[in-house]
Parts: sequence; structure tokens; C-alpha cells
Amino acid sequence: MTGTPDTLAELSDEYRASIPADLRKSNDFEWYLKRLYDEPKIARSAHQRVADMFDFYGTEYDEEAGLVEYKLASEDPLNDGENTFYGQVIHESIHEFVNKVKSGARGLGPEKRIKLLLGPVGSGKSDFDRQVRRYFEDYTRREEGRMYTFRWTNLCDVIPDQDPADDTVRSPMDQDPIVLIPQEQRDDIIEDINADLDAPYTIRNEQSLDPASEFYMDRLLAYYDDDLEAVLDNHVEVIRLVADENMRQAIETFEPKDKKNQDETELTGDVNYSKIAVYGESDPRAFDYSGAFCNANRGIFSGEELLKLQREFLYDFLHATQEQTIKPKNNPRIDIDQVIVGRTNMPEYKDKKGDEKMEAFNDRTKRIDFPYVLGYEDEAKIYRKMLRNADLPDIAVEPHTLEMAGLFGVLTRIEEPDATNVDLIQKAKAYNGEIDETDDVDVKKLREEGDAAAEIGEGMEGVSPRFIGDEIAEAIMDSMHRDRQFLSPLTTFNHLEKNLENHGSIAAEDFETYYRYLELVREEYKDRAIEDVRHALAYDVDEIQRQGEKYMDHVMAYIDDDTVEDEITGREQEPDEQFLRSVEEKLQLPEDRKDDFRQEVANWVSRRAREGSSFDPQDNDRLRRALERKLWEDKKHNINFSALVSSGEMDDDERSAWIEALIDQGYTRDGAKEVLEFAGAEVAKSEMEE
Repeated sequence: MTGTPDTLAELSDEYRASIPADLRKSNDFEWYLKRLYDEPKIARSAHQRVADMFDFYGTEYDEEAGLVEYKLASEDPLNDGENTFYGQVIHESIHEFVNKVKSGARGLGPEKRIKLLLGPVGSGKSDFDRQVRRYFEDYTRREEGRMYTFRWTNLCDVIPDQDPADDTVRSPMDQDPIVLIPQEQRDDIIEDINADLDAPYTIRNEQSLDPASEFYMDRLLAYYDDDLEAVLDNHVEVIRLVADENMRQAIETFEPKDKKNQDETELTGDVNYSKIAVYGESDPRAFDYSGAFCNANRGIFSGEELLKLQREFLYDFLHATQEQTIKPKNNPRIDIDQVIVGRTNMPEYKDKKGDEKMEAFNDRTKRIDFPYVLGYEDEAKIYRKMLRNADLPDIAVEPHTLEMAGLFGVLTRIEEPDATNVDLIQKAKAYNGEIDETDDVDVKKLREEGDAAAEIGEGMEGVSPRFIGDEIAEAIMDSMHRDRQFLSPLTTFNHLEKNLENHGSIAAEDFETYYRYLELVREEYKDRAIEDVRHALAYDVDEIQRQGEKYMDHVMAYIDDDTVEDEITGREQEPDEQFLRSVEEKLQLPEDRKDDFRQEVANWVSRRAREGSSFDPQDNDRLRRALERKLWEDKKHNINFSALVSSGEMDDDERSAWIEALIDQGYTRDGAKEVLEFAGAEVAKSEMEE
């Protein structure tokens, strides 16, 4: 859309342009057969078409993680990123889902299984399922995703008792036109088109016509003395099939209703009572192909809260998966072709998993875990997306607010580590990719231990993003009511703490643990707030450069077992171990790790020198942080931290300069004042304790 339409005519033109060119057209069977030889992919199975759909919108391979990220989910190109998914664990789940679909496309078995998305509430499984359906609709409207079905025409000319209202009848199951060809001849065609097919799979189709179409074919062949060409020329039109969930066409969502009134006809269809008087009860023309499996044919069946169905009701899924058929009452089996996706939460899964009578159903299920996000910065992106998609009031979100809310969420989802050298916060940081200061931590091993300790898997329990998002929304409204034009971590913490026990999905036995996690997050935020204030009060680029050069001179002398020139006297001296350790201790590097760190920064400097780059400690994150912290330690004794809490005790110009420095870091003016006072109070308190 290039601009805002001003007239109804412009609106109409834009709408017409969005419709596939051949959507309203029909063609004869000969046209379809020629097209099939030119473009074999139009006869793909549902699994093959869905698999190609994921690749069509783009992929990106993460070599380090061995993971394919599908842009359908990672970028949401159709909606400008409005419905993106964040976090490696989620993309691992999506990768696993697509692998199962692609395996099904190759006929390896998963095409005969339910893809069951299992996860806690708010983990994104429903959003992903909905995303797949929306993109499938779009894909089938494009040239690359085309599929066709057929309709019977002029039936009253041949069949005497045909209702005039049924002179033209669309394929009740939206079957591919190729099923009109008898199997023996069909196999020859399929062999020919597979010879020219450029795809990692082969086209297959051994379906029988649905009972109503079988009836019409039988009557028409009898009339034309088994002349198939005459039947197809005179009574078949090929039409474009586009997936449309609202029209219940190639996409169907199924939701369990009242447990006591579940009826299998919701899945497999029922008698069309309006046609019984015309055709009779046992006539296949009197059947209504309105069941969910019927509507989903050629596309996607999506079962919401699937395991809430009665056990007997789930038996229909046994035939739908393994045999790829459905069995309506008083009707023969009907072939189906669809990707069957189910979703369920943890309580229902645990209940059905232990039910021996569910063994056959469980055996036909491929479980795909959808855990909560385990990286707190990825979790923060979820909240940021929530705010971006909303009509956000004129309020600023201060630095660390969403990250600290995300950190609290992650702490509730991960298992306490067994390792003595890693605490819970460090584990969360390791999962977040912050392994520079904990590079002796094996993240893969932590994940394995966490999954083993959890009942089903790490990330499958805890606080949902929905709960935290609700509290962020409440904190925003509360800030507005108090004329605060900014949202800070402190306000968010207060709302999380106040409403923790009011949330129905949080068990009472978890309250004490979650309060403890909130305190851990407060401590982490305190450290970050002090770090920001430290940066504002004591940051000096020239001094950091000078100290960095001094540090590297002494490191190189230490590694080479050499001497270094004293800055004041000019005499040669041994490397200043006390100075070196005063820098390294700011990174909490133990004595036995100092050699590794020194060699690491020496290699970094040598590599930059070979590349023709001069030394700049700002370019090495760990070294920069260590030098900043040392500079802070050197200067902080000359700062009156108590005065930070009360503006009356400080020179206004000095205070304003510090506030401006915090604004440069992303704070609002009022937010800078709050963090300055908060950090000043914390540092003053710690100095008094010392």
C-alpha cells in the first residue's frame, strides 16, 4: 500500500489487486493435467506444502547452536515484526516442529502423528500455532503455494434424482483433482512428474475419492460407458483452493466444549438432515462434510487444549493419524491429508501421560516442548513487543526495567544449580550469554542438569510473561496516576511483590521462594544502578586510556618475564603485581585465573596490532569494565554520597552534570534523579557498614 486511499474506487482497486488472479476462474481437467506436468508441486501433500512454506519466508542458520531460525517466526515479515518470537529455546522448539513436518513431507512417519505443542500457560505455543495458520493462508494465495481442487457440474443432466440445487457440487473434501484419475493411471502420472520434480521429497497420492464424489463418478462413468475423458470434460471444473480459516477451508481450529456433550460428529461430520428427504438416509449425497477433519483437509488441523477431550473422543485421532482416514457414522472411511497440530498445558498432559488406556494415543503423538524463555534479555524483548504493539502512554521506560522484570521471570523457571561455583543469578546470566566472567561455566552441562532436575524440562514451570506483562501495565498506569512520566525498576518491583499472591496460577508453596527471587533481582539491580552512577560520576576517557596502557605494559612485562619503566623515576622495575591485581579483582578474577586473563588480553592486543589497530581499552568489554571500576574505587572516597540523596546538600551545577551524564545513558531527567538518589543511598549505607 503506497498511500492512504481517498475513494471507494481506490479501495476497490487495492482489494482486487490482493486477490489471486485465478481465484474466481475455473479450468478444465486437461488444463490441470498440463499444469501438473509443468509444475508438479501443485500436487504436494499438506506436509510438503507446509514444509515449503517455512522455507519460503526465509531462514537463517545459527551454526554455533546448530539451529535453523525461520523468519516467519524470528522476523514476522508479513506484519513488520509485530509477532516475532524471542529466545533460543523457543526457536529450538520451532526448529523441532519444522523438522517433524519436513520428515512427514518425506514420508518418514511424522505425517502420521499429532504434533503436540506442550508448554506452560503463556509460553507462546498458541501464538506460534496461530502464526503458522496465518502464514499458510498467505502462502496458498501466492503463486508458490498454489493448490487446486475441483467441482462437479451439470449433474442433473445425467443423474435423474439429483436435486437441482446440487447441479454443481464442490469436492466435499477439497481433494486434489488428481484423485479423479484411477490409481493405476495415476501412478504412471506421478512417476512421470516426480522425474522432473526439484524437491527433497516425492509426490504421492493414493487417496480414494470421498463417498459423494465416488457416487458421482460411478454414475457418470456408467452413463458415458466408462469413458473417463467424457466425464472429466463434461462434468469437472478445476478451481483454485486458498486456505481460509474463517471460511473453514483447508484450515480448521477445534476447541473442546462441554465435556459431557462431546460428539464425534464435530470432528468427522454428520448427516445432512435437509437432504435426507431428497436422497434418503444411506445415500452419500445426504452426508454433511462439516466436521473439523473434513474442513482441515489439504491444510492444517489445529486442536486447542487437545487433551481436555474425553478419552473416547480422542480415538478418532488414532485413525486420522496412523491411517490418515476418518470414519463418520454410517459411512465408509474417508481419506484425509492434513498436518494435525495439538496444543495442551502441563496439568492435562501429566494426567493423560499416566493413563494406560491412552497408550495408543500417546504412541501417535510427537511431543514438542514449548518452554518459557530462559534468557532474560530475550524475555525483556517480549515485554518490549507488548509495549510496542500497544497504545503506550507518554511515559518512558527507564534502563534495566524490562531486563530486571525478565530476570525475575527467568529465576522462577530455572532449577537451582548444583555446581558450587555457580549461584542462581550467575546461572541466569550464563543462560543469557554473559559467560565472559563465568567462562569456567559449562552452559550445556547446566542445561542438561536443569532438564534432569525438572519434572518435564527446565522452563516448563514458573511465572508466565503474561503475569509480568500485566504488572508492567499496572505499574505504567500507577506511574501516570502519580504524574510520573517514567517507569522504573523500583516501581515494577513493588507491583510484582504486591500482586504475587493474587495471581491464580502461582501456587502458595512458591510464594516464599519467589519473594526470595525478587530480592535477588533487587540486589542485581542495585549493582547495575551503582554501575550507571559510577559511570556518570567517575568516567574519564583519558584516565581509562592511561590506566589501560599502564596495565598492558605491566602485563606484557609479566608474560615476557621482563621489566617495565617506572612512570615517575624512569627506572626499570618488576611488573607491579599489586596494580595488576587491583584491576583484575574488579572482575572478581581469582588468583589462579589471573594468568589466563592476562594471556587473553595480551593475545587481543597482539591481534589488533597485526590488523593495524591501535590499543583502546574501550574496545575490550572486560578490560574496560575493570578499569572503570578501579577508577570508581580511586575516586569514590572524594564523593559525598549522602549528598546525592538530598539535593539541598549538593552544588546544583555538580548535581546537574551528573544527571546529564545519566541522561546520556538513556535515563529521563526524573529517572536520573531517582537512580542517583537510590544508588547514592546504597553506596553511603555500604560505606557506613564498612
